[in-house]
Amino acid sequence: MWGRLAELRGPTVVPHPLDARALAALAANPGCRRRALLDGAGVDKTALAAKLGSPAAFGQSQFAFMRGNAFEAKVKADGGRELLRLLGIEEPGEVRLPDLAAAGPEGRAARTALALREATAAGAWALLDHPMLALEVAGSPAYLEPDAVVVHPDGRWTVVEIKSFPMIDGSADASKVGAAARQSAVYVLALERVAALTEGAEVAHHVLLVCPKDFSNLPTASVVDVRKQLSVTRRQLTRLTRVEDIAAALPEGVTFDVESCSAEELTTAVESVPHAYAPECLAACELAFHCRDRARDAGAVETLGRSVRGELGALTTVGAVLAAARGEEGDADDPTVEALRRARALREEALATVPVARTDQGAPAC
Repeated sequence: MWGRLAELRGPTVVPHPLDARALAALAANPGCRRRALLDGAGVDKTALAAKLGSPAAFGQSQFAFMRGNAFEAKVKADGGRELLRLLGIEEPGEVRLPDLAAAGPEGRAARTALALREATAAGAWALLDHPMLALEVAGSPAYLEPDAVVVHPDGRWTVVEIKSFPMIDGSADASKVGAAARQSAVYVLALERVAALTEGAEVAHHVLLVCPKDFSNLPTASVVDVRKQLSVTRRQLTRLTRVEDIAAALPEGVTFDVESCSAEELTTAVESVPHAYAPECLAACELAFHCRDRARDAGAVETLGRSVRGELGALTTVGAVLAAARGEEGDADDPTVEALRRARALREEALATVPVARTDQGAPAC
């Protein structure tokens, strides 16, 4: 299995690691076999999209990245004093700060699990800075690194997510909070795997979101309930087709080796894997522009959005929708076709009542 995945990304290519943000996006679109395979094989989708001629146009700027790192460093400075203050702990000396250093992601994940068990058994506060968590997704291991995890004396584990966007008057941008909640839900899901093997442990289904207060650099916090996101993520990740099943259906010799393949070869390889494009992909997947172009070329109704696609039923192309609306195709008894024809009739009726604007011949030329 792992040899086949190495062939797909290129024998000499280091696998691109899965992170919580990628898993959250993958869970939001579980029907996309293309993304599941590329992420499972560790293909660098940013480099692949650039080679295909459709580079990703999103991502965190270098300035935002540096600002985020600086804010996180402030929150965790002096043994995590600011973070612990937000938890109501005034004396950092009372909190255990276990060393999580180990060789490789597997070693760090094992060391994290051990530290969580030891802290829970001790019945004391503990702060784990950048712990490593393991989670199997579609048959492939993913190693996740939350900003922090806090162990409470009663055995509860709480994920801490540190973001550099501001919290103004006690609230932050809803879309950014939602993205942070989806990402944190992946961490909670991975923590539950460890808690299931730890006596007395319980993972909190809310996370502590730490952001700058108003327009200052002073940290403030808000408790975010992620039960809904956790339920959706758990269900969607379970539904993902296993990577080996997708790989087994590929033509012989398919590879996504960006360094050794031409753009034409990579295009053929990418198109051999089915995708499930939706406009939401533009904010979450590096290959979104490539997939959008192909969906537009095929006239797929998915380019109009998932809600529109759901309303159109068996009509899968824009051409078929227009033909049905004109009465050239489709079953007249089909409610979808009937609604389209009614909408077209109403449009024509509305346009017929609009007076035609006349050009004033005597007006001076502009």
